[in-house]
Amino acid sequence: MDTFALVVTIGVALLFTYTNGFHDSANAIATSVSTRALTPKAALAMAAVMNLIGAFLGSGVAKTVSEGLIETPHGSKGMGILFAALVGAIIWNLVTWYLGLPSSSSHALFGGMVGAALAGGTEVIWSGVLDKIVIPMFVSPVVGLIVGYLVMCAILWMFRKSNPHKTKRGFRIAQTVSAAGMALGHGLQDAQKTMGIVVMALVIADVQDSGDEIPVWVKIACAVMLSLGTYAGGWRIMRTLGRKIIELDPPQGFAAETTGASIMFGSAFLFHAPISTTHVITSAIMGVGATKRVKAVRWGVAKNIVLGWFITMPAAAVAAALSFWLIQLTFG
Repeated sequence: MDTFALVVTIGVALLFTYTNGFHDSANAIATSVSTRALTPKAALAMAAVMNLIGAFLGSGVAKTVSEGLIETPHGSKGMGILFAALVGAIIWNLVTWYLGLPSSSSHALFGGMVGAALAGGTEVIWSGVLDKIVIPMFVSPVVGLIVGYLVMCAILWMFRKSNPHKTKRGFRIAQTVSAAGMALGHGLQDAQKTMGIVVMALVIADVQDSGDEIPVWVKIACAVMLSLGTYAGGWRIMRTLGRKIIELDPPQGFAAETTGASIMFGSAFLFHAPISTTHVITSAIMGVGATKRVKAVRWGVAKNIVLGWFITMPAAAVAAALSFWLIQLTFG
């Protein structure tokens, strides 16, 4: 029964990664597709490869998820808590995907973990939640907005005397690099989040002694599922990011992607903080768009996205808590 519970929980974790691909992998390549710097097929192929490479670049974010947010629960009840956390996150991911709202898969997962832990009587490490989740949740979009604005201002100043058509053509090529950076950063960040969950499941099932080591098969499985999710359902989110917030041109797309990739790498390597790809790229697009003129950004769409940010963790927490209670009611 324990082995069966472990297999099911890992399967659900990989399903979560797949739904994550609906949201966050799409975020990584949306700007390049919308500016026609890359065709959808080329962008997806590039994102798949870069996600895979990014998954092998570090383990700090995975350790934060597996050890820094809730105390590792034990036994069948512990596996139930982990299962319920993933179900809560998946439910919220599917709801927001259907609505085309680029909410954060990361914060859906964290909300699910906290909600399930509270429902199951497992200790929540509130200092870790505050330092690694809540503070970065507020800081990263602000940084993305400001840095995106400054990077775009620098590009406008540096190329102020150049031929606009040649400049756009050049940035369309440069976007291949910036989009690769975004996809690499996404693999580094989001593949690791699911790795942390899978490793926690292995520890609960006594298959692994601690969360210090991440098996190679876990890294590959998480990266592959992330890529498959992108291919299956990312187009709704791409339309929101690429067109509905602001009409992007190649220089703007390059500025937004460069900003997003830089922040994701910095947070992963310097702070081991699992930040949201959605938050970073969306705020960077807003900052870039504001250089055109403030009214160029469709703030009504932006407002709905920001609202989604704030309700994601509580909504996923409630869904996870209800899932845990249902599991307890059904299986004892």
